[in-house]
Amino acid sequence: MIIIMKPNTEKEAIEKLKLKVESLGVKVNMSEGENCCVLGLIGDTRKIDPNQFLTDENVDKVLRVQEPFKLANRKFHPQDSVIKVGENSIGGDKIAVMAGPCSVESEEQIISIAKQVKESGATFLRGGAFKPRTSPYSFQGLKEDGLELLKLAKQETGLPIVTEVMAVNQIEKVMESADILQIGARNMQNYDLLKEVGKTDKPILLKRGFSATIEEFIMSAEYIMAEGNQNVIFCERGIRTFETYTRNTLDLSAIPALKKLTHLPVIVDPSHATGLWWMVEPLAKAAIAVGADGLIIEVHNDPANAKCDGEQSIKPERFDALMKSLKEIAKINGRTL
Repeated sequence: MIIIMKPNTEKEAIEKLKLKVESLGVKVNMSEGENCCVLGLIGDTRKIDPNQFLTDENVDKVLRVQEPFKLANRKFHPQDSVIKVGENSIGGDKIAVMAGPCSVESEEQIISIAKQVKESGATFLRGGAFKPRTSPYSFQGLKEDGLELLKLAKQETGLPIVTEVMAVNQIEKVMESADILQIGARNMQNYDLLKEVGKTDKPILLKRGFSATIEEFIMSAEYIMAEGNQNVIFCERGIRTFETYTRNTLDLSAIPALKKLTHLPVIVDPSHATGLWWMVEPLAKAAIAVGADGLIIEVHNDPANAKCDGEQSIKPERFDALMKSLKEIAKINGRTL
């Protein structure tokens, strides 16, 4: 249930109603826009009569919310959320671009790539220190050493760091290096992990699971938000279908769907979506055209010898050319890169 206040209602009147609602045994999430305020009721509202709030002269209307997700629901929060990360942001008019190697391999590698992607216009550096792999014999990342190398790359370039956390006992250590904590596709429904990152103050990049529906995806975000962390970023990275030509099938329809249903920013990972480097560029362009708030792209200076996912990584010079094209496409939607 949501209560929509009349425009320009005084804060004292809103607070008074908020206390009244909370006395009924539910929590209240308050979303304030430029002229309007929305109170979202969280909890069991089945026995609450919505008509009782209409007697308040400051209430415009009361609506019941049918979807199981509340905090992520656009009805609770009509304005788009913009996630601030230092001087950068995700959401709003400027499109965010996260770029870097699949995994951190060496000091020279990560710093070199960081400098190159920054020069091309990337606003965040991505790189895996802990790498979940299908095979236990594949390269699993440099772990803590990788985190230290990411710190060095940030010191050299100033780029905020995006890296994955795979387990609850890694959170504290990863937070020392990362500006954004990534929850990978394999962990989208690891609810214990979601709850724990929800208790942090770091933005969370939540990747869609291999076979997750849109509602399941949003409900995973709800787990994080229910613990107090409202800074969640959706990442569409392709889903598993019957098609075997590509690694996954990029669901571009998820972008407008998520933006209609929720207020949270949505970015796209065209690298994992297909597993093919030559598809990264056209799909990145398509993602921006349909309204994505950002991209996360794998860039490697020597893909042929990469320890992880070289086949889906583009070289720095291709990334530079892509960024120039994306600037023009962003203008179509009245946005900048």
